[in-house]
Amino acid sequence: MQLSLLKTKIHRATVTHSELNYEGSIAIDDNLLQATGIREFEQVHIWDVTNGARFSTYAIRAEAGSGIVSLNGGAARHVQVGDIIIIAAFASMSEAEADAFQPTLVYVDGNNRISHTNTGIPVQKA
Repeated sequence: MQLSLLKTKIHRATVTHSELNYEGSIAIDDNLLQATGIREFEQVHIWDVTNGARFSTYAIRAEAGSGIVSLNGGAARHVQVGDIIIIAAFASMSEAEADAFQPTLVYVDGNNRISHTNTGIPVQKA
């Protein structure tokens, strides 16, 4: 059996641009792509914390160090500049692979600079 597990995420990125007439779907600062292992043209899920929108698109590269997180084309209709989003990618793996797998979690500040990373999420408590 194959399982779909969270491979990586960029947590609470700030949307810097929204370009309706630009080719491509989400441009992400190359430093963030490198830190997460998200490949150019890889499918990603976007969860807008600000407005609740959830959709999938694909990643393209933005200039390293720019802090750019730009939703482009049709995806631009779902967000506004300044929205806080989570960008997630999933991987398919066997149960045996899943037993040893740890995701790459990248947390960013308000300028989309890496503040810290982790490989797990603490247990939610009541």
